[in-house]
Amino acid sequence: MAGARVKFLSVVGFSLICLKMVASTKTAPEIPTIDQAYSKISNSITVEWATVPGATSYLLTAKDGNTVVETMVANSPGTVTGLKAATLYQITIRSISPAGRSQASPPKQAKTVLAAPILQVSSPSSDSILVQWEAVYMAIGFSVSIMQANGLGRIWKENTTNTSLTFTSLDSGTLYTIKAYAWNANGTPGDDSTCNQRTSPGTPANIQVSFDSGALKASVSWAPTEGAFNYTVMALSDSSRLSCSTTFSSCIIYSLQCGTKYLISVSASNDAGSSRSTSAVTLKTVACAPGRVAIQEDPPGHLSVAWSNVDLGDYYVAFVKSDDGLEVHCNTSLTQCNFLSECGFTYFISVFAYNKAGQSPLGDVFNYTTAPCCPSDINPVLVSSDRVEIVWSPVRGAELYETKAVDGFNVVECNDTAPACTLSALECDTKYNITVYSFSEVRGSNTSCTSQFITTAPCSPEIKNISKDDFSMINVRWQSTNDEATYTVTAQGENGLHQCSSTGESCILGGLPCGSVFSVTAVAETPAGRSLPSYSVPLETAPCCSASLTVTQVTQSVINVSWTVGTGALTYVTVLQSHTGQSKCHTHQNHCLLGCITCGINYTVAVKAVSATGLTTDCAYQSYSSSACCPLGVKLYRLGPNGIRIHWQASRGSANYSTDLYGSKGIFTCAPSAGLSFCDVTEIPCDVYTVMVSPVAETGLKLTFCPKKIYSVTCSGSTLGMVIYRGKRNVE
Repeated sequence: MAGARVKFLSVVGFSLICLKMVASTKTAPEIPTIDQAYSKISNSITVEWATVPGATSYLLTAKDGNTVVETMVANSPGTVTGLKAATLYQITIRSISPAGRSQASPPKQAKTVLAAPILQVSSPSSDSILVQWEAVYMAIGFSVSIMQANGLGRIWKENTTNTSLTFTSLDSGTLYTIKAYAWNANGTPGDDSTCNQRTSPGTPANIQVSFDSGALKASVSWAPTEGAFNYTVMALSDSSRLSCSTTFSSCIIYSLQCGTKYLISVSASNDAGSSRSTSAVTLKTVACAPGRVAIQEDPPGHLSVAWSNVDLGDYYVAFVKSDDGLEVHCNTSLTQCNFLSECGFTYFISVFAYNKAGQSPLGDVFNYTTAPCCPSDINPVLVSSDRVEIVWSPVRGAELYETKAVDGFNVVECNDTAPACTLSALECDTKYNITVYSFSEVRGSNTSCTSQFITTAPCSPEIKNISKDDFSMINVRWQSTNDEATYTVTAQGENGLHQCSSTGESCILGGLPCGSVFSVTAVAETPAGRSLPSYSVPLETAPCCSASLTVTQVTQSVINVSWTVGTGALTYVTVLQSHTGQSKCHTHQNHCLLGCITCGINYTVAVKAVSATGLTTDCAYQSYSSSACCPLGVKLYRLGPNGIRIHWQASRGSANYSTDLYGSKGIFTCAPSAGLSFCDVTEIPCDVYTVMVSPVAETGLKLTFCPKKIYSVTCSGSTLGMVIYRGKRNVE
């Protein structure tokens, strides 16, 4: 096994030695031969050669003095770049293979072509392009061509020895391609330069200007221009310069001034420049709003509006609008208008100037407030002696009402926002000149309001005296200072009113009821109204008499006088009068007992009513005859078996009598015949009787105040009786 390994190593080593020997036997590639060397571009030379077997690449060398430029290429042809234009170079080539690099080929001279001119192009007008360049080294001439960039149309080509060239008669706003190169003395062309240049646009046409008077702006339009990127509109006036730019075919110029003449022109532009401006179009804007507006109202109801003249104003229109919405206007070429106005309105006034461009902008709006209207329906709703209340309908424009009442040198005023006024502290029975002025804060008082006369109610009379005449009539007298007044006196009591009237200073009240208390007042009345009542004066009439009087005999010497109560009477005085004397009583009751009466005598009865204040009324006079005197010596006698006779002694004077016997078995009565002093009772039973003999009044009334006697009528046997006097007693 070890012997095999040694044998293998020996073989390997032999192989390596053989390979080394083979490598050392390879040589460098052959030297290439340059067929030609030429320059088409000013910074390079192209070399052509025959291919060298085994060569994998080639090294081109260009030498200019001490400057060497090398380029590695893969095969022929090859180009050396980075060279200088119009320069003679020594060109060599080496082939390269893995075995090495060949020797340089024999040199061949080649010269780079001229450099391309550096172009500067511009379009001085819409139909020309100017091409400029700097001198090119070794160049003796230049060739410049131009054509539309889209390939349409013809090609212009010009040769020149100058460094600029202008192409004319071109289409405006069109993009052109310019190509230029230089040539040397041999006529060899150099590099060319290519650039594009657009001609400037043509002048816009068909300029149209539309003016907006409300917004003070102008809309300018035109026909689109070929090749224009942008448009500029200029508006020139003596004092301003306005413009607008756009890519479209219309543009709006804002902020124009009123009353100004503008010259409007349009120019188009692109990257080449601007066109010539169009011929200017004249634009006259609307006139400015008139200034220095003056408003006057003279006389009232006529409104005059004046203003100053303005530039470019052909005529004027003044508008007057009232605050109720009604508007009027006037059209004039002058600087003043007149309008009818009404009181109490606020007018809003504006003036416009007009021309062909339209209406001027709105200037200041003026307001003028006319004087407030005067109240016309002043109505006095209350007129008293010292006060007048007046009302009226509200009027336009009035914020306050000023009421004045003038009486000679005295003035009474009241101010109020309400359409009413109460004038107080006035003089009674006085004529006042009353005026209601309307007032507004803006215009003040309307002093043209008319006045009217109002007379206050008469002064109150003063009652001086109330007297009663012989006929029970009440005479009232008063004092007053009124002129031509009618006076009414009123007596007011519980039972109603009683009045009398007079134009003088007294009147008579009649028919006042008795026993009444009255409050008496006097009132004056004129067409202006009624005065306040005078201070009241109390009046009391005499008390009323009793409606009836009754006299009743109580005893033989006492009578009772009674009566109905009379109105207003507090006490009564009753007097019984005869030739024998007088009986009198004073009482607050409605009856009175009078004693010491003599029987059988004629009396006069009088009653006097007395009020609380001492007023008296003699009320009644009545004749009264006192009753006959009671009989004396009354005795009973038996008449037969069942009857008795009553006998008495008659008093003075003639009288009729009646006899009554009162017993347990009945009452027995008998009356004597005229002129007799006895009477008989038949069929009277045995009993104890009370016997009374009484005079009978003329009225038939039987008096019961005479003395009574008791008798016993006894029986003896069956029919015989005895009359026994038992005594006397007063039995009612």
